[in-house]
Amino acid sequence: MFGDRFADAVRYAELLAEAGVQRGLIGPREVPRLWERHLLNCAVLSEAVPQGVTVCDVGSGAGLPGIPLALVRDDLNITLLEPLLRRTNFLTEVVELLGLDHVTVMRGRAEEVMGKLPPVHVVTARAVAPLDRLATWGIPLLRPYGEMLALKGDTAEEELKAAATALSKLGAVETSILHVGEGVVDPLSTVVRVEVGESPGGVRFAAKRAKAARTGRTRRRR
Repeated sequence: MFGDRFADAVRYAELLAEAGVQRGLIGPREVPRLWERHLLNCAVLSEAVPQGVTVCDVGSGAGLPGIPLALVRDDLNITLLEPLLRRTNFLTEVVELLGLDHVTVMRGRAEEVMGKLPPVHVVTARAVAPLDRLATWGIPLLRPYGEMLALKGDTAEEELKAAATALSKLGAVETSILHVGEGVVDPLSTVVRVEVGESPGGVRFAAKRAKAARTGRTRRRR
């Protein structure tokens, strides 16, 4: 799965098992199943991500799914977005140690970085929040016709149904559930895909996006 980056994947697993546990980023009970439950489960998300796009991993935490995705896809330009300092410190250390030149770490909440982070093609997330709340954070960060890919568990279909109204208001035009990782993980990883139209975030975020764009232009002129 990781090809030439296998040694880096091993080192990342070691960091999660050591510093990740010590800093409270991952539970000690997760250490024996780091590969199948975390690294591989996240790496197979690459099957759903188009070539050469920009990605924002919202609420990246210990770097899941952003870092496994970066290890298998050096064609992507990935931003790991995380509000907590201890987590961004860990992410920065991992990115530097593994030489992930196509990965940037940004500290902040999704609702705070509009205008600071250029709109991306794809937003990813894993175990951050229920789908309706996650969509409120992630969809406004997309560029027109982008997509949000959320790794979910057995409740994916229920969450998608419950979030239908909220997703529509946020500009979603199509939703689907994907199962990825054939021959790599068992059970397969479940991904909720939410595709947006020309107005990511819908009417609610149009004014915020326009204001952020004006602010950004003012800063550049200064």
